[in-house]
Amino acid sequence: MKVSDIMTPAALIDAPNDTLADASARMWQQQTGSLLVMDGDRLAGIVTERDLLKFVGEGGDPHSVKLTDVMTTDPVTVPAETDIKDAAEIMFERWFRHLPVVDSNGKVVGIISLRDLLSLVARGIQDPEALQSLIGHKLVRDARIERVEAGDLD
Repeated sequence: MKVSDIMTPAALIDAPNDTLADASARMWQQQTGSLLVMDGDRLAGIVTERDLLKFVGEGGDPHSVKLTDVMTTDPVTVPAETDIKDAAEIMFERWFRHLPVVDSNGKVVGIISLRDLLSLVARGIQDPEALQSLIGHKLVRDARIERVEAGDLD
């Protein structure tokens, strides 16, 4: 099974000059724990809920800081055809909860999260055929998108 089988499409992006407060609001609205920060077509960085918590926990005002000052620059990425096990190992070894996914040209096409991986474990999914058998079940990305569209954000 490949990362592209379970990743969330890369529709969640932010501009480098947005504030951390803007990013926080967008993460809540889109029910995600990270945002990809783009500079045109180039992935400039990633900002996560951990970045927000660290900054605020240290007494910072999220309205007064730009994403470029708190984001992780030059984030690790994986190709869409990466085996899920390999992506999970990278995430485990590097303590990542979110990993951007790129195509063969380096263009961002999605993101994979620990929640995506955990959903496979919880459902006992181990191969592509089993993934196809999820009729009646939703992948994390689908459930999140439905929740956002319905406005069910409590």
